[in-house]
Amino acid sequence: MNNWPNKSSPSATKLSIAVVCAANMNRSMEAHNFLANKGFRVKSYGIAERIKLPGLSIDKPNIYRFGTSYNDIYMDLVVKNEFFYREKGLLHMLERNRRIKKYPQRFQECDEQFDVIVTVEERVYDELLEFMSSRDPVDNRPAHVLNINVDDTLEGALQGSFAIADLLKMLSRASDLDNEIDKIVNNFEGRRKQQVLHTVVFY
Repeated sequence: MNNWPNKSSPSATKLSIAVVCAANMNRSMEAHNFLANKGFRVKSYGIAERIKLPGLSIDKPNIYRFGTSYNDIYMDLVVKNEFFYREKGLLHMLERNRRIKKYPQRFQECDEQFDVIVTVEERVYDELLEFMSSRDPVDNRPAHVLNINVDDTLEGALQGSFAIADLLKMLSRASDLDNEIDKIVNNFEGRRKQQVLHTVVFY
């Protein structure tokens, strides 16, 4: 039996959480869905300049602006080749996404502050830290940025969600997160055999 926080559990809701991948399409959205269903206060973002999805050929990806609705992207792919994109799993992914929120969001355009920011790839982690260090300070509120590498496949995103939720469950139980987080991360790495990068940034 998993001792997951439920939606009425105060430990599940005390941390404000952002999950960030490249395009706010697969990994961050699977985690968003999974964590929200467990009662966590979570939002999701991408960090790339544009959204790139596989196309009918390798050299011709489908490119969209952030803010384009998941439904519009879905309909665009249906018109282009519904069978191909359904077989690829993209339509299933977009069906899930549009049930969660209206459109993909870019982290750099968000002015909300979070207690914990989880990235799913070291490149995304580096880009996020670079962006945070370039911002003008607001109130010097700290945020913990953690990276767990997640494969950018539908199955990988689901497995990554389990790991992210496991780590956040441990963090949500801390009575003093700033002082306990290093020990928690070490315990998680030992149990999961999975490396976690951790940096504190300031708003």
